[in-house]
Amino acid sequence: MTILLGVPVDAAYHLVAALTSALTPVLGGLAAVAGVILLTMAVRLLVMPLSFRAMRGQAVQARLAPQLVKLRTKYGKQPERLQREMAALYKREGTSMFAGLTPLLLQWPLLSMMYLLFRSPRIGGQTNTLLTHDLLGVPLGAYWLGGAGPASMHGLVFLGVFALLAVLCWLSTRLVRSMMPPDSPAANGALGRLLPYLTVVIATFAPLAADVYLVTSMGWSVFERRLWAGPPAAPRRAKPGTAAAVPPGRPG
Repeated sequence: MTILLGVPVDAAYHLVAALTSALTPVLGGLAAVAGVILLTMAVRLLVMPLSFRAMRGQAVQARLAPQLVKLRTKYGKQPERLQREMAALYKREGTSMFAGLTPLLLQWPLLSMMYLLFRSPRIGGQTNTLLTHDLLGVPLGAYWLGGAGPASMHGLVFLGVFALLAVLCWLSTRLVRSMMPPDSPAANGALGRLLPYLTVVIATFAPLAADVYLVTSMGWSVFERRLWAGPPAAPRRAKPGTAAAVPPGRPG
């Protein structure tokens, strides 16, 4: 664990330990898992304004992507002219090329602190007792590949967590694509579709406590994107004698 994150990780550890103690009379063995979930939700709520700024910036970047492609095609052999034209485009739109990236970078230390909390065997020089609690009999400090095999209860708990995480990644990908113009490269590129599933790969090498954190954090991300996108648009009804109306935002 880095020295920079040591103090906040230690503080977060004592907070989740206090939550676990407070919830034990009500939830029993699930108190530690509930503590992980509640602390994760509290942190995500704290950084929600940054998340919305990032989504706003990403939406602008997606809208400008076709114009940026045209500029690169036209001025690809003139780097200085290309930079001027791109800068002028961003200035006209009142944004910058870092609009969607900067808020994410500002969130990184806090979210990294949370991940370290749920995967570090020792906090502040002492054993991380959070990892000694369990979910359905599987210790929160256990790893998927360190158990009795995929067919055991240990393996099934992890596989259930991975499946839930994969579903949340799928929902997140669908929401991201629905918020982008249909001709946006990010909406149609294979990388944009597959990148969210990297979280599932990370989960297979993380302890169960960190996996619970990843599921909660991804679920919160889906909630934020749904909140940002607003309610689904209802299809317009076709008038008698006309072709069926096309839902808003989709090509005819």
